[in-house]
Amino acid sequence: MDLSNVQSLEIKNLDILAKQVVEGFITGMHKSPFHGFSVEFSEHKLYNKGESTRYIDWKLFAKTEKLYTKKYEEETNLRCHIIIDNSASMHYPIVKKQTVDSLNKIGFSAVAAAALMEIFKKQRDAVGLSIYSDTYEYYAPEKGSERHRKMLLNQLEQLLVSESKTNTDTYRYLHEIAEKIHRRSLIFVFTDMFQTSKNDEALFEALRHLKYNKHEVVLFHTFDGKTELNFNFDNAPKKFVDLETGEEINVYAENVQEKYKEIIENYFKELKNKCLQYKIDYVPVDIHSGFNQILTKYLISRKKIK
Repeated sequence: MDLSNVQSLEIKNLDILAKQVVEGFITGMHKSPFHGFSVEFSEHKLYNKGESTRYIDWKLFAKTEKLYTKKYEEETNLRCHIIIDNSASMHYPIVKKQTVDSLNKIGFSAVAAAALMEIFKKQRDAVGLSIYSDTYEYYAPEKGSERHRKMLLNQLEQLLVSESKTNTDTYRYLHEIAEKIHRRSLIFVFTDMFQTSKNDEALFEALRHLKYNKHEVVLFHTFDGKTELNFNFDNAPKKFVDLETGEEINVYAENVQEKYKEIIENYFKELKNKCLQYKIDYVPVDIHSGFNQILTKYLISRKKIK
């Protein structure tokens, strides 16, 4: 579905938006010449000549001009758990009103999580949710009911309008979450990887803890590509403030842009290599790049864990 008509509107119903995102994603896959994942959906499979036409999805046929039948599976296939960093740095950039085309990092994470939960529902996968900042703010275990999903959506909607001035020790809460998830699960972590204490080694030890019990872990490294990666600011004197420590620095962006990009790109490479070492799927996610790569990664990971 085309989201152009809703991009400038404030997000008021996350459930509807998630359905639109997933519907557009699925339609795009069906139209693509690559069908490898579309036929893996629990809900649809390609129609074979001679089969009963009772379960043909005619609405999907109208969009794709291809015949798919609805495929039903009674059991819940997988357990999935979404983890969201709600520290102050995740509320960058500052936006007055969250819209589809104007999201900060926490807003992007909330919409992406809602879209994941919508596609979990189609796959009959159970979902749990953890949110942390300087405290373990919210935890819900993995369940597959519609009532449970609505409850989690309510928590995500609160993130869209919340503010945060807290720093966080991500490693601490990842350890806590790891202790709560006992059965093998597919775990998605949304974080910008900023923390004010401890070193990266402690953070990766916590991520490795999540790998216990044969969990599959996907790290969505969430960032604003325009400014946090490319440092794309006009060349006027600016005051840069660390959202978590309050530290301030005055600088002309162009004077440091080249060196800044070199340092950040090296940091991204280090994160990728470290995740590879610990067998964690590392996915750098620019909040301006849309949600398709999030949903595609889920399908790839789901196929891997089954």
